Formats: sequence, structure tokens, C-alpha cells
Amino acid sequence: MTIPAVFFGHGSPMNALENNEYTEMWSNFGARIETPRAILAISAHWYVAETAVTAMARPPTIHDFGGFPEELFDMQYRAPGSPELAAQVAELLSPLPVRQDTNSWGLDHGTWSVLTHVFPQAQIPVVQISLDGTKPFAHHLSVGTALAPLMDDGVLVLGSGNVVHNLRAISFGADSQGAPWAERFDQATTALLKSNPSDIASLQSHPDYAMAVPTEDHFLPLVVFAGIAAATRQPVEVLGGGCTMGALSMTSYSVS
Repeated sequence: MTIPAVFFGHGSPMNALENNEYTEMWSNFGARIETPRAILAISAHWYVAETAVTAMARPPTIHDFGGFPEELFDMQYRAPGSPELAAQVAELLSPLPVRQDTNSWGLDHGTWSVLTHVFPQAQIPVVQISLDGTKPFAHHLSVGTALAPLMDDGVLVLGSGNVVHNLRAISFGADSQGAPWAERFDQATTALLKSNPSDIASLQSHPDYAMAVPTEDHFLPLVVFAGIAAATRQPVEVLGGGCTMGALSMTSYSVS
């Protein structure tokens, strides 16, 4: 069976506890697709200097944030891992070295705050793959291209980040809109994904890129998704989202 690949704008960890338009979108996506045999998650929050995959049988829930209610720290997403999928990912990415991580990471909030709505029963095995912060966009695009065959093997490849993510420019009074520069970059990204996802690196020369993407960590999961979309040559669907709080985009996409 073929499972869609997806990119979700994940926003605040508090979305794990809340019911809102974004969490409803995530729940609806999980309800409408066939149940995958496993999930490969690409989170903005495992941003290191290597490519690694979680290869433990029971990945821990990582609370990689501070200053939130205790209820959020108490949350656990007890999905099993899949050493088999971790090994398959390494094979697909060969000759790129992929470290099989058995004890240093797990499921961070970029993964579990979303999956707690997509698949609340936590019954599907989950593996995370890291982002290599030392590599350019072209590398992450090629990673996506190499991972695309997983879709035909029943694996949901789930990117989790944000098209626009500038926390220093957040405006808490602008809940349902972005600043003009954020809206422009969000729209340019959607237009490119719909027309030529393999050219996603060209967005680095967009006049609003520096404001929208002050650091690459939250954007790189989308670059991997773009590589998958380019490999499938299928139309990219906008699931919903849009800009919020002035400087954050929750726009989300899928490709089948």
C-alpha cells in the first residue's frame, strides 16, 4: 500500500494538550489515511552534526522544552520503535553513514506533540531521523528523494517543523495572521512546492527568507519533504494551517 508523505507545521508544544484548528487537521489526516505499518519522523528538534536514526525497541518521550505546565511534562507517547525500519533507512541512504542510535535520543516534541493527535493510541512503531546541520539544502533534498520508496512500503514519512519560524518576532496579539513578510514567504513556499519542489533551495534567495528562516532547523524537514514530493512527481496538497502570531506558519502539506 502507498502511504502519503506529510509535513506538519507543529508550533508550540502546547498543541499536544489543546484542541484547535491545527490539532483537528492532524487528527483528520490520521483518520483518512490507511494505517501505516510504521512512521519515520523528521523533527526540527533533532538537529545535530550527523545523520542518525532511533534504533531502540522503546524510544523514550523527550520533553525538550521549558517553561510549560507540568501537565505537558507528564505526557508520554509510548509508541514502540522499529530497529528494522532504522536499518532499512540506513540501507536506503547508503553510502551516507547513518548512526543507529540506541540510547541518546527518542521521540522529541516535534514528533509526539503531533502524533498524539494523528494516532492517539500510539500503536504504530515510530523511528526518528536526525537533521544534519552541517549539510546544505541539496543534501536534505537528496535524503528525501532516497526515502520516497518508503511510501510504497507502508511507511508514513512525517516531517515536522515550520515554514516560517521566527520566535523573536512573535506577536501574541496576532493569532490568525502573519506579518506581511511572513505571509509573502509562506505563499512563495506553497507556490514553489506546487510547481517545482526540487527547486526549494531557491527560496534561500527570497527577500523574506532571512526573517522567515533565521535558523534552518525548522525549515529543513520541509526540504526533506520537498525531496519526496519531487521523487513522486505527484501534486502537493495543502492541508491547511497558514500564518499565525505574526511570525509563525502552521501551513501543512501532503503528497501521495
